[in-house]
Amino acid sequence: MGLSEIRARMDKACTAAGRAPQDVELIAVSKVQPAERVAAVLDQGHRVFGENRVQEAAGRWPAFQDRYTDIVLHLIGPLQSNKARQAMEMFQAIHSVDRPKIAQGIARLAQEMGRCPDLFLQVNTGEEPQKAGVLPQEIDGFVAECRALDLPVKGLMCIPPVEEEPSLHFALLAKMAARNGLSGLSMGMSGDFESAIAQGATHVRVGSAIFGERDYG
Repeated sequence: MGLSEIRARMDKACTAAGRAPQDVELIAVSKVQPAERVAAVLDQGHRVFGENRVQEAAGRWPAFQDRYTDIVLHLIGPLQSNKARQAMEMFQAIHSVDRPKIAQGIARLAQEMGRCPDLFLQVNTGEEPQKAGVLPQEIDGFVAECRALDLPVKGLMCIPPVEEEPSLHFALLAKMAARNGLSGLSMGMSGDFESAIAQGATHVRVGSAIFGERDYG
């Protein structure tokens, strides 16, 4: 598929939803992708990337950042407390703030460092026991708690259950964000980003449809 086709599909989805294409940020998810595929996307002018693991990002991006000065990195995978400082130094946004302990740790580090990445709170919209995220009924309290810590909460993030209609989850996330006065909606991946855009996504996370299938071998 590739970057240009994804951008064209995003533009079409924005037009259909009566939205401006510049209101939706494409995060190219580069986790587990070989360096040459990432370089090819950089050479096409794309600069916003998402990574799942702090460690993998630390091994990949410094060399690219020496060559391309305007790279923006988003952490979209789970954040462990012991990796919080490294994540805050490396990423411009973190999409996986999913529990009070992590929020408190980020707040302490932000005080110490004098800055903080943009934050998205992860909501477990499907209430799946194996999945990270705040439960829908707890999100209002969690937003208030993060604001009381003076954290820059920009929006909410979700990953819908595989076997359910994603647009229902996107609509639910949009409702929760609106209720809490949050404009950012990080939702939609390779298979469902068009429906996420229709429901108001501001950030879509697309990996294999841009880079090709991941090889976990």
